[in-house]
Amino acid sequence: MSSTSPAEGPGSDAVPGTGDWTAQTGWMIAFLTLISTFNYLDRSLLGLLLPLIKADLQLSDTALGLISGLAFALFYSILSLPIANLADRYNRRNIITIGFTCWSLMTAVSGYVVNGIQMAFCRFLMGAGEAAGLAPSQSMIADSFTRDRRPLALAIFPTASAIDAVFLLPLAAWIAEIYGWRVAFHLAGYAGLALAVLFYFTVREPGRQRTQAAPAQKKATLREAAVVLWRIPAFRAIIAGVSFMGGALYATGTWTTALLTRVHGLTVTEVGVYVTPARGLIGIAGIIATGWIADRLGRRDDRWRYRVPAIASFILVPAYAAFFLADAPALWIGGMALTAALYSAFQGPIFAATIALSPDHMKTVAVAINIFFTGLLGQIFGPLIVGALNDALTPIYGDHAIRYSMMAVALCCLLGGLCFLWAGRLAERERRG
Repeated sequence: MSSTSPAEGPGSDAVPGTGDWTAQTGWMIAFLTLISTFNYLDRSLLGLLLPLIKADLQLSDTALGLISGLAFALFYSILSLPIANLADRYNRRNIITIGFTCWSLMTAVSGYVVNGIQMAFCRFLMGAGEAAGLAPSQSMIADSFTRDRRPLALAIFPTASAIDAVFLLPLAAWIAEIYGWRVAFHLAGYAGLALAVLFYFTVREPGRQRTQAAPAQKKATLREAAVVLWRIPAFRAIIAGVSFMGGALYATGTWTTALLTRVHGLTVTEVGVYVTPARGLIGIAGIIATGWIADRLGRRDDRWRYRVPAIASFILVPAYAAFFLADAPALWIGGMALTAALYSAFQGPIFAATIALSPDHMKTVAVAINIFFTGLLGQIFGPLIVGALNDALTPIYGDHAIRYSMMAVALCCLLGGLCFLWAGRLAERERRG
């Protein structure tokens, strides 16, 4: 049962949740998913339009890897923790609104840059805004549903990346082809600013949930929450797993368009209008199916909440190998389709497992620590390592160097799956005492 925390902070309009699906919770999840869709759009535009931006700004692959990874992830990762701590104390709807406004503004400004330094500066501030998006959104969703219904609700939210791929990225590619890459950034940013206003006036803050056995607890400081959470062995294993999977996720998002254009001869428009929506549709099915399976099996045995994302990660290893290395269309297209279904499917079950492991008054911080390591390690090292390997291997393999550099993604998936399995064993050991 939900109960409203008396300390929602200044300007709170928190309302008790029913723990079940209602028109209010449905609208909230739909809008939060839409905001997350723009979150993915704004950060993915650089990867989608990378060949055009590379040619216009005359940047190397290593520089692009730094801009797409380090420049974005530095503020995103560092600020995600203090913002999540604020979200455990104050109105999360307001925090998300401010962040959405900030990153949308920086997206629009990115369309005016004339060199790599200016683009990096915009990515810094974009990351600062997006730090206010994911953890508070996950917390709002978690407080709106019971523990049994939470995994499916949290699995719907990550479909934002697939929705972005189906609808927004193809539109952005089409706009960039006709009007240039700068206009695509302008339109994405200004649309986000309008939606931020609508979100503020139509979505209400849900009440905070507490377990019946746990009375209202004093809000923990960021340091106190981090210390408590880090002492949980299963939590540490999850963090290792999402760090590896983050590297795979962000390297793929940054360099897939470049792989398809350099190796298979597709244009940016073809990738954006045909390949990206197809991957998105497959991704929606994969994310929801994985969340549903983890939800159903997890009710019988909690270990399945870890096994399902681990199995999905293991399947990605041969799928990525086929996508990157095969020349036969049936093999590389089949591998690409399978990776589209599973590359982000781990997120819903793992976020649900993270929240379930965490004390009631530290859930937002727990998600933020998860995001911190995914961003700090995944976003910084994933795109950068592939970009640096591209530049190192290009003298030997030419344009095909990228297919060997991208094999680092498959290795990350293998290591991530092993970490998730280990987290499940540690969590079970903790439950048994």
